[in-house]
Amino acid sequence: MTERAAIVTGASSGIGFAIARMLGEEGHAVTLVARRPEKLEAAYEQLRADGLEVQRVAANVGDEDDVVRAVAAHRDAYDRLDVLVNNAGVGIGAPIGALDTKRMDIQLATNLRSVPLFYREALPMLTAAGAEHRNALVVNTASIAAKRGQAWLSIYSATKAGVVGFTQAMHKELGALGIKSTALCPGFVDTAMTDFVKGQVPPEAMIQTSDIAAAVRMLLHLTPGCVIPEIVFLRPEAGPQGSA
Repeated sequence: MTERAAIVTGASSGIGFAIARMLGEEGHAVTLVARRPEKLEAAYEQLRADGLEVQRVAANVGDEDDVVRAVAAHRDAYDRLDVLVNNAGVGIGAPIGALDTKRMDIQLATNLRSVPLFYREALPMLTAAGAEHRNALVVNTASIAAKRGQAWLSIYSATKAGVVGFTQAMHKELGALGIKSTALCPGFVDTAMTDFVKGQVPPEAMIQTSDIAAAVRMLLHLTPGCVIPEIVFLRPEAGPQGSA
């Protein structure tokens, strides 16, 4: 039986993949959750080749049944959960006058609605971990857009602001159970999600996925009496900050 276990959503690439790798290196058995089976399989095989304990669940986190199934698969495999990383997200730009309801709903479901669903389904395992070592951790990937709304990304900005607000609520609601909650708010990170702006901001000038993973690694090693509810990641002041 594994001594530590984690779930990471949006784990097939980018920030999620970097965090999943770090958690594996830190001794966690990791359930990788992502929507695209072929990308997920590639990530799974890469981490397994590196000797890490992982399993994969192809799931659309915007679908409640898929959330329930993903958490159940993790429970069946590892029967414990010390770290939950709600990282899956999607940004679809449009001016408000051209807002498409379907694309709005995709962002609301994926970026925001999935977060409380994962908390709800994972709560018994997180509570058990919190009772055991007082350091159960939930990391929610928000964005710098949560702190200052972005034109053309109004729905994305709103969902990420909601993630920050929900994280604050969970910090207050679950802290006494030994469950910590932290929201990550990065600016431009060098991932496929920021390809649209790499003509203006070169990838090497962006925040790196390793920076995000390093911050989460730090959270793992805090004492039970220390909580960091929010981390903002910025580029040097010269140039646009953007959103993850």
